[in-house]
Amino acid sequence: MRCQLEKQLIEKTISFHGHSCPGLAIGIRTAELAIQKLNITTSSIVCVVETDMCAVDGIQFLTGCTFGKGNLVHKDFGKAGFTFFDREADQGFRAVFLDDAIKDLPDPTGVTGREARIFHIMAADINDLFEVKSIAIPPVRPARILQSITCQECREKVMESRIRRFEGKDLCIPCFMEYEQKI
Repeated sequence: MRCQLEKQLIEKTISFHGHSCPGLAIGIRTAELAIQKLNITTSSIVCVVETDMCAVDGIQFLTGCTFGKGNLVHKDFGKAGFTFFDREADQGFRAVFLDDAIKDLPDPTGVTGREARIFHIMAADINDLFEVKSIAIPPVRPARILQSITCQECREKVMESRIRRFEGKDLCIPCFMEYEQKI
């Protein structure tokens, strides 16, 4: 079934991202899937993205999940995998985009390459685009507010979970790397 989101909302998503592209189309369809499956209306939704591609902007814009609120988490696995979980309902799913679902479709008249790929992603039945598996456990724990510690080298504040101890000093990661090049 063709994308069910309103055309105006899709245009706003494209504007937010800065251009239309296949990656953003994947994000739009992923967000549409999450909206359908979890009825996203609250901030109890958390999303874990396994990529840093354009799709993330579509997910962020359409679901309201953001890095700043701590309900958009990036795990750099290089996969088109997206996990959504509703903490209030204790339910969620992981969706993996199936590139092969649109690989052999004929191009629409007068459209080739990138535009054809966008067309196919937006026109495909959403159930054909993703492998979806239900999950019953939150993919990440809720964000915590931690103490800030002053780096003893650059004097900048650092979240305590990111501090490194080296030769008796509390160091931020960049200062630590200046001393210890093994990382």
